[in-house]
Amino acid sequence: MRILYTTAILLYYVLVKCASFFNPKARLWIGGRKRIFSEITTKIQLHDKVFWFHAASLGEYEQGLPLMQALHDAFPSHKIVVSFFSPSGYEVVKEKNTDYIISYLPIDTIGAMKKWIEILHPEKVFFIKYEYWYNALFLLKKNQIPVYFVSSLFRSNQVYFKWYGSWFRKHLSSVAHFFVQNKKSKELLKSIDISQSTVSGDTRFERVKSIEKQNNELPWLAAFSEGKKLLVAGSTWKADEQLLCNFITNYSGNSYKFVIVPHTIHSKNIQELQQNIPNSVLFSEIDTKMESFQNAKTIIVDSVGMLTKMYSYASIAYVGGAFGKEGVHNVLEPAVFGIPIVIGPVFHQFLEAKELVKMGGISVVNSYEEFEKTLLSLMQNNELAVQQGAINSEFVHSQPNSVSIILSELYS
Repeated sequence: MRILYTTAILLYYVLVKCASFFNPKARLWIGGRKRIFSEITTKIQLHDKVFWFHAASLGEYEQGLPLMQALHDAFPSHKIVVSFFSPSGYEVVKEKNTDYIISYLPIDTIGAMKKWIEILHPEKVFFIKYEYWYNALFLLKKNQIPVYFVSSLFRSNQVYFKWYGSWFRKHLSSVAHFFVQNKKSKELLKSIDISQSTVSGDTRFERVKSIEKQNNELPWLAAFSEGKKLLVAGSTWKADEQLLCNFITNYSGNSYKFVIVPHTIHSKNIQELQQNIPNSVLFSEIDTKMESFQNAKTIIVDSVGMLTKMYSYASIAYVGGAFGKEGVHNVLEPAVFGIPIVIGPVFHQFLEAKELVKMGGISVVNSYEEFEKTLLSLMQNNELAVQQGAINSEFVHSQPNSVSIILSELYS
């Protein structure tokens, strides 16, 4: 089975390499992995003590960040290495990170992972949520290096719980401890004789609580929204943007302005979006178009890294992604600021979104007609908006301190 698994990994690598000739993201994926070992050997010495965190992409990095920060504070002499599978995580974090060593993850072959583990010689390894790399797990067990999964979720339809999943179950059994988000995940693990698990909740709650307390000032946004309320639409995709363009074009009110933060900021997408929204300005043009910026109704943000701060200025948030198969993006980031949230119909794989929809803090829309009706209702009924926002804030702040639970288990 290991041969088949490794063959599949190599085949995936070949396919991505072929795609790299015409796909920029694939090109970054391949190019970044050419430099992994030459770069990491200059940053890790044999005497260093190391914690290794792995995240699939930016969302998982944000999820693991509270634990990284706690370990960094508790063990300041340790080096923390954060590896990424996806360029969308690596490229963003490498630009703004100062505390940790950032790298791509090598492809999961025995040879590459053996070399990686020898260089890192980690004291502990933390995989965030979903990433299961079976050759890495095999070698970490062989080297007696403890592996922990953080904020994990399990579903009964996963391979581990099928009659043919014994090879995969064997690797899960080698994990030192699973910190899972809910009781169902713990029960599923117990059903395959894995008892080393703790229900610790989702570390993203700690992350968004810390975001609420940070300095969220954006002077340009304060100037843009002066005297008006804001609808901030974050992580939008094409389907979301079609709804927003239509609504903003037809909106005749004078009490709201709009900020759109697209998930993809490629120039073609940004230009098309601006063409479809009258009286809009790009964030990158603010300094050169001050007059139009002051009078604009919409700002299109063609930059990354500011969305969480923008939510602190919003009266209503729209969170994108829920009209596509991948589902809604992070609803906790606006929820912590106590504002009502609107999303599309694909959210059921996200526990926090499901719960907030059930509680009434999030409104779900399936069509433009529902989208328009919901937004106008929230814009015109302040009492309703405040009520829904309070539900979201209370939900976030009522969650357990996941990091404390994890640290207690690690060092009790």
